[in-house]
Amino acid sequence: MRAIGIILAGGDSPRMRDLTKKRATSAMPIAGGYRSIDFALSSMASSHISKVAVFTQYNSKSLNQHLNSSKWWDFGRKQGGLFVFTPTQTQNNSYWYRGTADAIAQNIDFLKESHEPYVVIASGDCVYKLDLNKVLEYHVQKNADITIVTKDLGERDDPSRFGVVSVDETGLVTEFEEKPIVTSKTTVSTGIYVVRRRQLIEMIERAGSEGGFDLVKDIFVRYRGLKKIYAYPMNSYWSNITTVDSYFKTNMDFLNRDIRDYFFAQYPTIASRIEDLPPAKYNAGSKVKNSLISSGCILNGEVTDSILFKEVYVGNNTVIRNSIILNDVYIGDNTYIENCIVESHDTIRANSNYVGNLDDIKVVLETNDRYVL
Repeated sequence: MRAIGIILAGGDSPRMRDLTKKRATSAMPIAGGYRSIDFALSSMASSHISKVAVFTQYNSKSLNQHLNSSKWWDFGRKQGGLFVFTPTQTQNNSYWYRGTADAIAQNIDFLKESHEPYVVIASGDCVYKLDLNKVLEYHVQKNADITIVTKDLGERDDPSRFGVVSVDETGLVTEFEEKPIVTSKTTVSTGIYVVRRRQLIEMIERAGSEGGFDLVKDIFVRYRGLKKIYAYPMNSYWSNITTVDSYFKTNMDFLNRDIRDYFFAQYPTIASRIEDLPPAKYNAGSKVKNSLISSGCILNGEVTDSILFKEVYVGNNTVIRNSIILNDVYIGDNTYIENCIVESHDTIRANSNYVGNLDDIKVVLETNDRYVL
């Protein structure tokens, strides 16, 4: 493909509450055995983008570990590759990334030393599958300066969490507003953009000279009347996971067989880093209904309408309903959990009771000494 990829994965989301205290949003576990960033990486890989840069910053340890080998997404090749850029102090700069545009500006040599004419920019906190070749073809056909991939949310989500756009009959973006307080528009930016590489370099350097650090607010929104910005409508599944509720709903969507088949059975599939774990073990007395159970789990209790990530232990007479249990959690006997997200590496003591509600999912982060040395 005639493009390089950039994935913006350095951000934090306060609406994730305790879930992002020890990881970046792009590293959030999805569907039992994946990370949020896997979906952007897989879309780029399946679209034959062979050179991809990932910008990380906030709580990047687990994300960097996840990206320590490029082979899982087939970026381990002689030409191209997967590059992870973290903020670096130099003689000329001692800042952390002050925004998405500043992250690109601090690594502008990556763009200048590349030869591909186009750049595909995506965020690492969305779940989707997209043929980026079609987006690039649309971009060239429209002779666009910038192409934004958009999604009509309808009534599924709150559009004010995103950049909202208005589009005319030709696909030209007539209005573009980033995260308005109130809006009646339902068409939003998915955070996926196509732009010519040399033009991006020019806009980034100009924004930096004027104190602009945000890619959307200080560049794309600012240039909406000066550049030809077109919208490419996405008609397939897309979800942003930057709130506790949206993260919970996105994971629960994978209990739908059609959605699982779309991502994991229909080509191209989603790739991720593989861990060498034994299959889940279902002991006598365990019961599982409409749930995803990942490798390394040991079940003794009852699990209904839930997702258990890797290496979860469920004790005797324990009941888990409509909940997400993240990696490496020990749940003691006689415990009841419903409408909750249990943080990874937790130890839930026996006879515990955690119940949230569908309008306010409870995040369980139990303080314990299991990992104290």
